[in-house]
Amino acid sequence: ASIASMDMGLLLRDDVFVDFFNTFLNLPVFGQTPIYISGMGRWYLWPELPSHLEPSPAALLAWLEKHRLPHFCKSSLCLHLVLCQKLLGFIRSGEAAELLNWQSADQWLLERCLSGSHGMRHFRAFTRGTAGEELIDFWLITERLLGLDESDGSQRELFLSLVRRLRATHLREGSSVITLCTTIVGSLPKAKHIQSISTRREILSKMQEQALFMIQSYWLPKFFMHCKMGMEEEESCQPLLQEYQERLSQASWQEPPGLSEPFPTMHIKRSQGVSGPYCSPKAKAEIWALVKEGRDTQELKMATSQVKPEKQPGPAGSTEELCLDKDTLGSIPQQPEHPANTAFGGKGGVTFPARPQSTAEQDLEDLCKEKIFSDLLSSASLAHLPSLKKPVKTLDFLPWALSAEACAGQPFRAFLQYHNRSMETHLLDLWHDLEEFLPVVLDSSRENNFFLRHLIGEKICKTYLEEDSIEKLPLETRTLVSLWNRLICGEFSPWIFRAQKEICKLLCCLYEEFLADDDRTFLQFMAPGSDVPMPKVPGCAAGRWEYFHLSQRMNQSLKLSQALHGTRNLEGISSKHWQLLAARDLQEGGSIQAEMKLLLGST
Repeated sequence: ASIASMDMGLLLRDDVFVDFFNTFLNLPVFGQTPIYISGMGRWYLWPELPSHLEPSPAALLAWLEKHRLPHFCKSSLCLHLVLCQKLLGFIRSGEAAELLNWQSADQWLLERCLSGSHGMRHFRAFTRGTAGEELIDFWLITERLLGLDESDGSQRELFLSLVRRLRATHLREGSSVITLCTTIVGSLPKAKHIQSISTRREILSKMQEQALFMIQSYWLPKFFMHCKMGMEEEESCQPLLQEYQERLSQASWQEPPGLSEPFPTMHIKRSQGVSGPYCSPKAKAEIWALVKEGRDTQELKMATSQVKPEKQPGPAGSTEELCLDKDTLGSIPQQPEHPANTAFGGKGGVTFPARPQSTAEQDLEDLCKEKIFSDLLSSASLAHLPSLKKPVKTLDFLPWALSAEACAGQPFRAFLQYHNRSMETHLLDLWHDLEEFLPVVLDSSRENNFFLRHLIGEKICKTYLEEDSIEKLPLETRTLVSLWNRLICGEFSPWIFRAQKEICKLLCCLYEEFLADDDRTFLQFMAPGSDVPMPKVPGCAAGRWEYFHLSQRMNQSLKLSQALHGTRNLEGISSKHWQLLAARDLQEGGSIQAEMKLLLGST
């Protein structure tokens, strides 16, 4: 709420906010996907506006404040921003220095490690499988819950859903949260029957404070030691460690001159030679054409060579070995990579029963093979990027967009609700609930896996699949019944993919309307009174390098957001984390640009 009420210009002076906000803005659900480089005060728009227009930074900020910030404040990225700010506030405090005997150099290094969306992903990956993971998860859920108004009918369902999730996981006997907050929890059984909302909120708020203090005073110091040890083994981190040692050697370190200089004047990079219409759906389709054709080319290579592909792309910096990220190549990054393999009968590939099958069963098998096989593909080199001649329909990239929608505060859902499309909103909710269920049921190592998969599976069945609900949903009856048979037991079902595909077909036209509305709104702010047509055929096209770069930027944003949102498994700590830390500069694009530096090398 405090972020939503602040002036956008003031928010953008905080480099940590800019990092999270850039990650949000580049999620592929939106039409316009800008990025802000705070060190230069420069905005890069995509798609670009026609070159004859003079875009106003003030108009852009007004548009962001009205049409992007409200959704950001509902996203999991915003929750992680709030937690990051609280952790940074503790690191900088005199309390931390006294309690943990930290010097200013220690505080500086820990800030570098923790700041931004990548820093928080690293911290969460470090605590994975520990009590720290449960405490962080509890803090995030409680933060969202306490920000809701239980008496507001539009928020009540989400409020009750979060309460049920807390009771099934963190408020059950034996959980780390209950163990930590024993004295506070003593009043919880009574609180369930107390009608006073304030009492329940006070109890949860005190538990949240206790969990936060444990994260700050115990898990942050452990993370700090982990970071120092990891950086010592990574060559690219040596400059950071050298600066850290210099700061340690000087008792009263003074920031070098220049860091307190005035903020650069905000401006928007002018487009070069762009004329004609502004149309984000067609621009997005051009990117997806590259992604999809690159995937198809690689599938053909694999089918003929039968060679298992390498999982990682080639070394960054080599143009010949430059690769499209495997998740960009047509896969919808909604299933965990390794568990998805074993879910269908083996570590080496996907296997299906060798028996006669009906047409529907064969179609389902093909769909499962496509979704899982494409997630394992290696990349096609930049030298073999497609010519972008094949037309691509919105349906081809809609699952990619809907995966991002869950991480972006659900702007498409808000659009459907605004236009009173209750059935389509219901279908979208089902798509997202199935999306949330998949990583939980496919990864048995997840914290509270047993309780969560039964909780989510039963919720889906009761909300969408009971007899009175099935008649209302315009999906195939066989799909709905097959979902019920497995999900009611908290088990995986390949029919989840079929259901999501059917939902995408029903939502496709409305998503196109959503993108067109987003374009119109953007132009109303950026080019009021100007005649900027939006025909079905774009008047300009970027080169294949630009498309490659944009697809990677959006895909990195999606992967990072999904990891924090919980719809993608957190990667284990590897050398990549330390390379990202060395490459990350919050004033030069932050987390997204660090990923791009690693991917593209010096190019």
